[in-house]
Amino acid sequence: MIKKINKIKVLFLSAEATPLAKVGGLGDVAGALPKALAKLDVDIRICLPFYGFIDQKKYSIKKIASGLVVPMGHGKETADVWQTWLPGSKVPVYLIKHRFFNSKKIYSGKRLILNKKYTRQADDLKRFAFFTSAALAAAKEINFPADIVQANDWHAALTADFLKTFNQKDDFFAKTKTLYTIHNLANQGIAKPTIIGYVKIDPNLEIVKVDARDGDVNFMVQGILGSSAVNTVSPTYAKEILNHYQGAGLDNVLKKRKKQLFGILNGIDTDFFNPAADRLIEQIYAPQSLKKRLNNKYALQKKIGLRPDKNLALVGLVTRFVWQKGTELINEEFSKLNCQFVFLGTGEKRYEKALLNLAKKYPDKIKTLIKFDEQLAHQIYAGSDIFLVPSRFEPCGLTQMIAMRYGNVPVVRATGGLKDTVNSQVGFTFKTFTSNEFYKTIQKALAIYYHQPKQWRRLQLNGMQRDFSWTKSAKEYLKLYNKLVNGKV
Repeated sequence: MIKKINKIKVLFLSAEATPLAKVGGLGDVAGALPKALAKLDVDIRICLPFYGFIDQKKYSIKKIASGLVVPMGHGKETADVWQTWLPGSKVPVYLIKHRFFNSKKIYSGKRLILNKKYTRQADDLKRFAFFTSAALAAAKEINFPADIVQANDWHAALTADFLKTFNQKDDFFAKTKTLYTIHNLANQGIAKPTIIGYVKIDPNLEIVKVDARDGDVNFMVQGILGSSAVNTVSPTYAKEILNHYQGAGLDNVLKKRKKQLFGILNGIDTDFFNPAADRLIEQIYAPQSLKKRLNNKYALQKKIGLRPDKNLALVGLVTRFVWQKGTELINEEFSKLNCQFVFLGTGEKRYEKALLNLAKKYPDKIKTLIKFDEQLAHQIYAGSDIFLVPSRFEPCGLTQMIAMRYGNVPVVRATGGLKDTVNSQVGFTFKTFTSNEFYKTIQKALAIYYHQPKQWRRLQLNGMQRDFSWTKSAKEYLKLYNKLVNGKV
């Protein structure tokens, strides 16, 4: 008789989940990956703080538990648990309601003294440590003994420590494994050692004692060393972070978990980013009607104030203007290229100013738009011919995948997820982080655009036919879940 295999139970802890609460890419992942996993028959439940801005009526949120006891500080705190569903799915979302999350912002940025003996600690450290402990208490309250707790980024990085502490009292989580997922290695959550006593984690855990020797406790270090396995959001980035130049100071810690470190590429929402049904663009189109795409280019040129010319190459960029993204490689020399440029995004003033100055000096060739505009972003994906992603480092990157979905040929730096998604069949890459190499790569792309139209069309079609759906990514996560559950990691 064949034994029936039960569904894998996953508790997914995240500080963000679109559309309920989002600041960046973490929210996109938490709002999409669980849906795809549920379709693969994973019993996945999301746990999220109940922030003050989340609309209770809009999402039909109902209370399911009151007075949940969470050890914290000099005694105990209590929290309520509310439930809704991830929109467009049957994935339950449990919201932890507590005064810590009454703010209208996800991240407070405030500072708090936990102990008079020590200097101030970031308030968010306390808030998200509480969230993690409360989320696990909620799982016990609703009788959901997860096979795996997937803890995302530093906010939930103490999950393994809490589970080890709880398992000293009872066996509810005795078989639970932890998967620690790194989205942003740079934000680590560093606190004074008093945080351990404050959140009631066993101070005698070996990884806690070792970490505290240098005078602080790093949440991300705890997640990396304490979890059953660790993954990040692309295979190449998983290798790169083992090196000093990409490891954000944690390369030696990560090397200790090298055999349990995995890279799984993020996906994109292929329903939302779909040129055949996108209501945000001028003209819908598909691979078999690619000529219609030119109507989007013409409309975009007119909208942003560039000379409408369907034959002149239009080069787009949609990004955050920050150090990571490499926009400083774009200098005055680029104005000599036979093309137009449109740059969209917000970020640090120095990067914004540099691109604004270029647009001011060359108004007929360059447009710089400092704002967040979802519709305009879609129009740039659908209307420009070449898409730029010159990042210093890129854990995964989504814009290059979106661009390809729209028949937009990417020029990217070969790093992290950019290297994993862009090759000579779909676009152009450069290795050295210099303006000169970036410039030459765009030149190469323009030469094919103008002189080899058949090859250019092949690049477009190849990109449009690539599978960057979350279904593909979810299958990789399911493989890793199975390895964890079966003790193969």
